[in-house]
Amino acid sequence: MTRFKSGVLFLAAALFSQQLLAEDKLHIIIPGGAGGGWDTTARGVGEALSRAQVVENVSFENLSGGDGSKAVAHLIETASRQKDTLMITSTPIIIRSVKNIFPQTYKDLTPVSTVVADYGAFVVRSDSPYKTWHDVIAHAKREPRKVNVAGGSAKGSMDHVVAALAYKKSGLDPKALKYIPYNAGAKALVGLLSGETQVLSTGLSEVLPLAKQGEVRILASTAPERVVGAEEVPTIKELGVDMEFTNWRGFFAAPNISQKRVSQFHETLEKMYQTEEWERVRNSRGWNNLYIKADAFESFLQTQEKELTSLLEELGFLSNKSH
Repeated sequence: MTRFKSGVLFLAAALFSQQLLAEDKLHIIIPGGAGGGWDTTARGVGEALSRAQVVENVSFENLSGGDGSKAVAHLIETASRQKDTLMITSTPIIIRSVKNIFPQTYKDLTPVSTVVADYGAFVVRSDSPYKTWHDVIAHAKREPRKVNVAGGSAKGSMDHVVAALAYKKSGLDPKALKYIPYNAGAKALVGLLSGETQVLSTGLSEVLPLAKQGEVRILASTAPERVVGAEEVPTIKELGVDMEFTNWRGFFAAPNISQKRVSQFHETLEKMYQTEEWERVRNSRGWNNLYIKADAFESFLQTQEKELTSLLEELGFLSNKSH
């Protein structure tokens, strides 16, 4: 009888474990270096999944190179063995698609879902003479070549586009922006702190912890309204600049993966969203939940592609060729 009871208890525990764990393992490919938005988001999701016991084993792989193209190509070329793999990416994958930067695009992968929304932020050193965004613009009007704006991505990509749009909406020629590209947000931050650049264009969540420690000052965000957890940061819109910009971050799977597997990924992420562990991670990084999945995600991507094509053409980052 004792053995029978032990067997029942073991079976019950096993069944409970299977219900709790949507995944035995999950591998996340990160198309950039350590410290950037992709890296922090992937590791934040992995932390929540592990601590909430939604996934037993989460592993990460940083594949920097080609502004993300190395990771995309790798996921496509090794698709047959990537059934447990997701790749984190964000709005820049749409920009690269519009600009035809490399042969593969988001359309060659399997969209799974967005996971968070982040907003742009314009950042200076804590001892910077720039006290507001208007100080940056005033200096740029007088001496445009003396205002170096850093970003953790290449010219014409996310950080550059957001800064150029802010210049344009502030009454400056976006082509006059002196943008200094770095490979990853951490390196761009070093450029700012070392004095190589005067302003950093980046994601709000990437610099919020440093701002709270007093190491940098955030002049403005591109959020539609002040963000919970960053109430002290004004929006650029409330400063009189008619601009908003939201950067989504989300996951893609390998091409030709089964719909059943995609549904399992959805189940995993939905379980994570319901956990206290995720709320702690999200709040600590200043992220906003943005969960768009399946067909709705694909439609969302198509709409954003049209909007960014129009924006890039307006800013002069595209030729007159059809896209």
